[in-house]
Amino acid sequence: MIVGLAHACFVVSDLERSLSFYRDQLGLPEAFSFINDAGHRHGVYLHLGGRNFIELFEGTVEPPAANQSYKHICLEVDDIEATVAALRSSGVEASDPKLGKDESWQAWIVDPDGNRMELHQYTASSWQAPSLT
Repeated sequence: MIVGLAHACFVVSDLERSLSFYRDQLGLPEAFSFINDAGHRHGVYLHLGGRNFIELFEGTVEPPAANQSYKHICLEVDDIEATVAALRSSGVEASDPKLGKDESWQAWIVDPDGNRMELHQYTASSWQAPSLT
């Protein structure tokens, strides 16, 4: 039985640049690295909290496949205003928070390779609220 989302994986063009973004600017701690036989670190797991991770692998970033349906990942935050302010102070461009049609707060950021991420804060009237545990 499926119990959750374990991780989202991104191919990144420059692992160190991406680590600077995810680790240093977003504040995600490294969980572990993938080291190849030549001793080169080519991937890393970053901990989002709980049982959730983002996985980065260095490689050639290809354009999206025709008809690809992926649009973004969504990261839950505890205080959208404070999160946006903290990210902006660390150099991350973030949109202004707005209340979405689903009655949840959202703002948007983009990683160095153009991967879009929604920052999401549930409210008591969020459409997702009845399913949250």
